[in-house]
Amino acid sequence: MQRTFKIERFSPEKGERAHVQSVTLECEGVRSVLDALERLQAFDPTLAFRRSTRDGACGADAIRINGRPALASRTLLRELPAVIELGPLPGFPVIRDLVVDLSAFWAALEGVQPWMDDDGAPQPVQGRRQNQEQRAALDGLLECSLCACCTAACPSWRRGTQQFAGPAALLHVARFAADSRDAAREQRLDDVDDAGRLFACRSAMNCTAACPQGLNPAAAISALRVRLARRSI
Repeated sequence: MQRTFKIERFSPEKGERAHVQSVTLECEGVRSVLDALERLQAFDPTLAFRRSTRDGACGADAIRINGRPALASRTLLRELPAVIELGPLPGFPVIRDLVVDLSAFWAALEGVQPWMDDDGAPQPVQGRRQNQEQRAALDGLLECSLCACCTAACPSWRRGTQQFAGPAALLHVARFAADSRDAAREQRLDDVDDAGRLFACRSAMNCTAACPQGLNPAAAISALRVRLARRSI
């Protein structure tokens, strides 16, 4: 079984312009796009891409596959056509080949303070417990692997609105705003109650379509808007 890979290459240290390299590879026994990339790298050690756990849990191997952000480790070759186009995630500066600079993504995430705020209260001996209903409110908000696929797919993010936090960061805002143990829920809502941060989202649903974990960032953003609307009544 052969596949032709059209890979966007960029090596700034060589002074080269970005170009597309076409390579045909024998893929017998190759399961995923990441496996294929590793085989290609064995022939060409200069090919640059990120990887870590190989099972999609880390989100490190996010790239653009046939025009859409996806995890190379979770994208199976048998589900793809004979010609496969690979490129870096859109919306981020390219460092080299399939590796992008995610500094803006991490800065947006840090900006929403994605950690529990206990307001200095002493830790209970048995921990901060939740009942089943309180815990169930977090389902679909906890499983983000921070791969940045949703953010790369977001047209509002790619438009370059500096204040817009992006779908991954807003998903984390929704996660803590829904957590009964968090003492800063109202402050979190205050922080995103801005036309440039939360309401810059145009509900294109690209983020939900791109999420490898099957999460729904668009619904989480909508839930934040509902919380803000109810609070203002």
